[in-house]
Amino acid sequence: MLNKTDEFASKFLGKKVEGSTTYDPSFLVAVPRDENRKQYNILENDLPFEGCDVWHAYEFSTLTENGLPVTRLLKLKYNCTSKFIVESKSLKLYLNSFNMSRYGCDLVECLKLCKEIIEKDLSDLLKTDVSVCFIDNNVDRVKIFDKFENILNFVDQKSLTINKFKESPALLHIEDSDSEREYFLTFDSLRSNCRVTHQPDFGDAFIYYKSHKHIIEDSLLKYLCSFRSEFHFHEECCEMIYKRLYDLLDIQQCGELFVSILYTRRGGIDICPSRWSMNCIPDYLVDLIDISKYARCCIKQ
Repeated sequence: MLNKTDEFASKFLGKKVEGSTTYDPSFLVAVPRDENRKQYNILENDLPFEGCDVWHAYEFSTLTENGLPVTRLLKLKYNCTSKFIVESKSLKLYLNSFNMSRYGCDLVECLKLCKEIIEKDLSDLLKTDVSVCFIDNNVDRVKIFDKFENILNFVDQKSLTINKFKESPALLHIEDSDSEREYFLTFDSLRSNCRVTHQPDFGDAFIYYKSHKHIIEDSLLKYLCSFRSEFHFHEECCEMIYKRLYDLLDIQQCGELFVSILYTRRGGIDICPSRWSMNCIPDYLVDLIDISKYARCCIKQ
């Protein structure tokens, strides 16, 4: 039997759905965040993080009033404090409904009208402010996360034994450091699975923390690998990882923590959730959450 969250999400997921040749906001489905948060003692009225969800839709296309096709990369962003997320297939169907709809006398007016419509529809759906921007497909992408180093550089791969593939916080181990230190780590083989369709999702995880405690890297690697058979939405995985590390490092008392996952696109859409400790927005995050920029990761080898 589906729980409340999966019932909302499964309106279109895993089903054959006829699209629309005209603009249709009824496709949009909101999914509540609270169900998964409760399992990890993440309280809606006392979140242990700030953050946002950034989405890229690579196949947005519509027409001007005289039938000229207009195609752009659409970027949208909303805050993690929203009570809902938008279900990804519903968003794809909704955006596809613009394909044969006509807006504006020229390209500029067309995109302006579409931006206003999409921002209003999503803001109304999610009960929060949603920012939308169209980015030219030829724009240079901004490199980010160049401080981060692959976690495999810190472990002896030949001596590793990884055999737990359900989220296992007991795998994490820490040691005390003689001073507060900064750590910049990335893992490029994170895998989880959609909680409704069970299709795999792949992403690059970026973890920064500043603490008197040190998470032993091979234990962190094993923990991240343990998501391989988990069934969660992208945003949920990011918050699960953040909360486990937040508790382990005792970030509430001191230190800083940042977790971001840049998922690869599926169905023409990618989702990039980021969570960070209160009042600490890392410099390298600015380009990712800047609604006017198209950013990609840059992993230090």
